[in-house]
Amino acid sequence: MAQTQNATQISDIHTVTVPVSDQDRALAFYVDQLGFEKRMDVSYGQGQRWIEVAPAGSATTIALPPTGGSVKPGTDTGIRLTTRDAEADHARLRERGVDVDAEILRFGEGVPPMFSLRDTDGNTLYVVEQMAGG
Repeated sequence: MAQTQNATQISDIHTVTVPVSDQDRALAFYVDQLGFEKRMDVSYGQGQRWIEVAPAGSATTIALPPTGGSVKPGTDTGIRLTTRDAEADHARLRERGVDVDAEILRFGEGVPPMFSLRDTDGNTLYVVEQMAGG
């Protein structure tokens, strides 16, 4: 991709946030239910805690900050997680008690199978099957 004169030096997405009401409960969900790795769990400021989780091998992490101010849990995060097999992961997560859609969405040719899930705070994330060559 060609660089333009107006381009910045930004090259990647490091972290996205999902607000949670209980950081310990959220950490357990993302690690135990979704199988993510805990990448960071540090204290800062006056009793604050910064937690980041991610799928194994992912460069981008999900931060789990406590709610505060206008940040509320129970949001549609818009976050798309990638899988090699939507059907297998849908079944596996359902067996683990994760709140997943009843059915996998299949829109037809050229659109990958996908489903959404909700974490313990009702935050919605999406799981999308990676298309061949994608």
